Amino acid sequence: MTDVFAPATLGPVRLRNRTVKAATFEGCTPDGQVTDGLVDYHLAVARGGVGLTTVAYLAVAPEGRTHREVIVVGEHSLAGLARLADAVHAEGAAIAGQVGHAGPVANGRSNGVHAISASRMPSPLSMQMIRAATEADLTRVTRAYVSAARTLVRAGFDVLELHMAHSYLVSSFLAPGLNRRRDRWGGSLENRARLGRQVARAVRDEVGSEVAVTAKVSVSDGFKGGVTTDEGLAYAQLLEADGCLDALQLSGGSSLMNPMYLFRGDAPVADFAATMPPLVRWGMRTPVGRSFLKAYPFEEGYFREKALRFRGSLSMPLMLLGGINRRETMERAMADGFDFVAMGRALLREPDLVNRLAAGSASAGVCSHCNRCMPTIYSGTRCVEVESFASPADR
Repeated sequence: MTDVFAPATLGPVRLRNRTVKAATFEGCTPDGQVTDGLVDYHLAVARGGVGLTTVAYLAVAPEGRTHREVIVVGEHSLAGLARLADAVHAEGAAIAGQVGHAGPVANGRSNGVHAISASRMPSPLSMQMIRAATEADLTRVTRAYVSAARTLVRAGFDVLELHMAHSYLVSSFLAPGLNRRRDRWGGSLENRARLGRQVARAVRDEVGSEVAVTAKVSVSDGFKGGVTTDEGLAYAQLLEADGCLDALQLSGGSSLMNPMYLFRGDAPVADFAATMPPLVRWGMRTPVGRSFLKAYPFEEGYFREKALRFRGSLSMPLMLLGGINRRETMERAMADGFDFVAMGRALLREPDLVNRLAAGSASAGVCSHCNRCMPTIYSGTRCVEVESFASPADR
């Protein structure tokens, strides 16, 4: 059986093991620039033994930010990104940048520019209308992905993770409930998949084999009109056939429609409401607002069964994500044929967990899946039970 703690190859990149720190908002960039807090955030898991840490979230365009504090990749952010990459490399880990366009998940009011999506729709985040992306928008956004990819290569990043899940722009085109277009970008799965495939091809053509290129895709969006497991698998097969990606990271849920489908465990409705503007706070108290954060029972490896369908139908490398806290879960993933395991909340709670699992001094993490870390994305993402990182004032 493959050893999850042994060195591995991801495209042209050599990793010290098969563990990945999944992309989770850090909340450490109040001015849209790399800070000491962001560097420390990733140094903690790099020193803690992870093979690859992922910076989230890096926008390719101003309207593609989730909110105004997010880094837009460009010349103005290059020096800071290079400093971050150098720091992670010095600890023996590799670094990935989650590159994307938030689409309808963007808060247009916070960003100062209206969001775009596959189709026109109201935004529950900004209380504005999100406009349908035009042909010119999609050409511009594709070019922005290419420019961001080149900048991250210059900064010394090892892996580019293209965000194609969670109802972000590419995902909004994939979901039939969000994509009501009647042009070449809507209708059939092949049409709805066009943007993601176009972006992957453009980025690969730009970077060649200089870095690994992966994509985060959905095993299920978890809402009516979202990407189903059948369509998610069919999309993954198209991406594999195109040959532009080195691996897929299997995720799920929708940041816009059903975020708890991804996180599982307790739903911190009151904590989230307290971080929101007054109008959104009021909306979260309504029955509709309360249903936005549904509670799903936590279980180890909760995407495993759906992900196994992908493993059985694809030959390309796959990263398993979702409720991985135990060494036995990681070993089972290797036995199932997955190539990497991605961890989020477990490493937020214990940045050194990988080292301790590898050494045998721990068999499982202690994250309680309370999800009270989720609302801290606006003040510096941290475990509220043990605040391991610097205080928000230091960020």
